[in-house]
Amino acid sequence: MTDKKYDYDLVVIGGGSGGIACARKAREFGAKVAVLDFVKPSPHGTEWGLGGTCVNVGCIPKKLYHTSAIYGELIDEAVEYGWKVKKESHDWTKLVYAIQDHIAGLNFKYEADLMSKEIEYINALGSFVDAHTVETTDADGNKTTITSDKFVIAVGGRPNYPKIPGAELGITSDDIFSRETPPGKTLVVGGSYVALECAGFIGGLGYDVSVMVRSIVLRGFDRECAEMIKDYMAKHKIKFLNPAEPIAVKKTEKGLLVEYEIGDPKNRQKKSEVFDTVLWAIGRTPSTKDLNLEKVGVKVDPKTQKIIVDDTEKTSVDNIYAIGDVIAGGLELTPVAILAGKLLAGRLFNKKGYTPKMDYVNVPTTVFTPLEYGSVGLHEEAAIKKYGEKNLVIYKKKFNVLERQIPHREDMAFMKLICNAKDKERVLGFHYLGPNAGEITQAVGIAIKLGATKHDFDMTVGIHPTIAETMTKLELGVTEDTGC
Repeated sequence: MTDKKYDYDLVVIGGGSGGIACARKAREFGAKVAVLDFVKPSPHGTEWGLGGTCVNVGCIPKKLYHTSAIYGELIDEAVEYGWKVKKESHDWTKLVYAIQDHIAGLNFKYEADLMSKEIEYINALGSFVDAHTVETTDADGNKTTITSDKFVIAVGGRPNYPKIPGAELGITSDDIFSRETPPGKTLVVGGSYVALECAGFIGGLGYDVSVMVRSIVLRGFDRECAEMIKDYMAKHKIKFLNPAEPIAVKKTEKGLLVEYEIGDPKNRQKKSEVFDTVLWAIGRTPSTKDLNLEKVGVKVDPKTQKIIVDDTEKTSVDNIYAIGDVIAGGLELTPVAILAGKLLAGRLFNKKGYTPKMDYVNVPTTVFTPLEYGSVGLHEEAAIKKYGEKNLVIYKKKFNVLERQIPHREDMAFMKLICNAKDKERVLGFHYLGPNAGEITQAVGIAIKLGATKHDFDMTVGIHPTIAETMTKLELGVTEDTGC
């Protein structure tokens, strides 16, 4: 397919899940493709292989650490189920090696797959020279140029550090998953899902954890669900410093001394506490700085540094596209980047049929906090803003989890359906707190994508006895169920 004017039909800048998915699909349609990927070490020297954030320092290790914490709970519960087991102390280093070994295998598979598909993998940093030319710089500083008819930018982002004295003494999610020594007493700063997920598994593995939050947790999610997660974590020995902000970190013989302000902004108190580890989880910045985008006229949002694209993922330059976490107004979710990349490749190179545009509405997701949270569609606050409170019907219920009754755990699951009263009670949002949230929410995501109504949920036979069957029998006015 290659136009002889250029070295490639497509160069993907960024070897994460979205970029690789785009490259693979483009190759299926006959395009000559290269993938540029280069990982700058974190301030603490952490680096990783091909696969991007999700594979190396995101979704995959996060889920595995979360699973390890769950196993710790299950050991305690197993005794009540008749098993004669004894819970020993957790071996952090063994877990790190096991997870990093798994990730190394994934890195190898990505490289091998690109090779088998004849997609060139270039381990170098890319920077635009013009709209069809990129200069590459490898780890040794060697430079070369490559040309392409089209480019897709899929570079993702990296964690932010606060602008306070001693911030460099803290680590981020770039570092925690491969840290060989146990974190010990840990302060997690931030209220994002990354912050709460990390605090959750560190606490679940037996370490003393505090979470410092400037305002609210899980901004952008359903407030009722977010507060329930915070309450659950606090009940399970994770401390919250809220509202609070760090003002300095100092290294001492006893550890990292964190100075912070806490309380009402009009009457704040200065306090300090020593921690073994400080983990910053205060947001991410897209890795667009080194791309030399201004050279070719690719427009970015001046506030977020994210790339501005239209509804086809095209930037302000006709042959340059962007997908994933790096685009303005997008969703920072790996599966979103993957599907967007595949669909984009189809539109660019599939000459036999129509390929649809990415739909960023009603995307299901799960937060792997100790109390897992799955959601799809609008949260309650957004639904009220869009449709008006009087035009909504909201069904919700707290209920027992059967498997937790034998160990006498009082924790309850929670489910909420937000429906449009003016449109046959069409479901606008689904929210669930409890075990296996991702597995449950994935199926509901299909139903909502197809426009399911409350009646459709009611007419679906529940699988008994399961947590998920609750969605088929929600009733107005019945907000708590202590039965089977």
